[in-house]
Amino acid sequence: MLYNNKKVDIHQKKILVISNTASMIVQFNMNNLRILKDLGYKVEVACNFLEGNTCTTIIINELKKTLNHMNILFHQIDFERDISCFTKHIKAYKKLKKIIESGSFDIIHCHTPIGGVLTRLAGKKFRKQGTIIIYTVHGFHFFKGAPLKNWLLFYPVEWLCSWWTDILITINREDYQIAKKHLHAKKVRYIPGVGIDTEKFKNNSIDRKKKREELCVKPDDIMILSVGELITRKNHEIVIKALNQINNSNVQYFIAGKGALEMKLKELVHKLHLDYQVHFLGFRTDISELCQAADLFVFPSHQEGLPVALMEAIACKTPVVCSRIRGNTDLVKEKEDLFDPNNRDELVVCLNDLLRNGTQISLKEKMQCSVEANYKNLKKYNLSNVMDEMKNLFNKLEN
Repeated sequence: MLYNNKKVDIHQKKILVISNTASMIVQFNMNNLRILKDLGYKVEVACNFLEGNTCTTIIINELKKTLNHMNILFHQIDFERDISCFTKHIKAYKKLKKIIESGSFDIIHCHTPIGGVLTRLAGKKFRKQGTIIIYTVHGFHFFKGAPLKNWLLFYPVEWLCSWWTDILITINREDYQIAKKHLHAKKVRYIPGVGIDTEKFKNNSIDRKKKREELCVKPDDIMILSVGELITRKNHEIVIKALNQINNSNVQYFIAGKGALEMKLKELVHKLHLDYQVHFLGFRTDISELCQAADLFVFPSHQEGLPVALMEAIACKTPVVCSRIRGNTDLVKEKEDLFDPNNRDELVVCLNDLLRNGTQISLKEKMQCSVEANYKNLKKYNLSNVMDEMKNLFNKLEN
């Protein structure tokens, strides 16, 4: 039998790719789906297309069209991101188990904590029949510096589910060490994230002046950018409060993303009289252009796996400062560019030092060395390298 001009076995290998949300498929899994199709796998996808997504309905509809074009069957499962919604989790588990039972899958590859737990529960008996279960961790909820409740709640669950995991893929070094030392998956692999196409985010590929004018940034303004969901974990509030403390009218702060905290953050901005300095851009598809237009990228998250947004800013050779957390510290090495996400004063000192002369040129000069160091370090996360590693992994499973 021929598939994409390749000879494959009569029994075509089947794989089910699972995540909580469709946006996770869009942002982190499209390259994996293409690799699987090229290798001759029959691919199916299960996720929540209707709720919890961080991108627009238009993007989700485009995803469905793309999946149809790739001959990938997709399933709607009402995954819920809130861990306390037990009734919804049970319904999602039953639907997922039914799909697995009827699908006769050779491999199941799951992502996200809730999706990962429910998948391994639903698929554990099928492992006895030869199904291989892969779980990609996009950042454990337990990590160095995490609240005690995270360790008490999430660690035991991951420890238990690891017994039903054939391959556990981690995307940062800290998670890899924890998984190797404390969990019980048959194999633990470190793969450096989902990869970054440095050519796509190459600096000087846009008209920077025109982009800044589009955003109403004046020539003397210093443009600061953050990218991420408007949720507690992304910690945008600390930057807003730090800007209030700095009190520099030349700073224009832009936040790209949408989320549940939008109204709360806008109320905070209004309360601090920062309406003319803080701008909410919503969901954007021009992140590369925004990064290249910005003078400084601030990434204040409390928790990350290996943040794509930070990699994109580094790929654009935009100066960055970020929180001193797992994942971020894989990408940014200079201590002066890191701050405690729970310490506003530390961020204020960091920003004050960079903005002291109040010009774009002085900021760029101060950070030139770290910009080059970050970009050099980013090469190990190049998309082609990551795709080669994933291709090798799936190829071995196929054989």
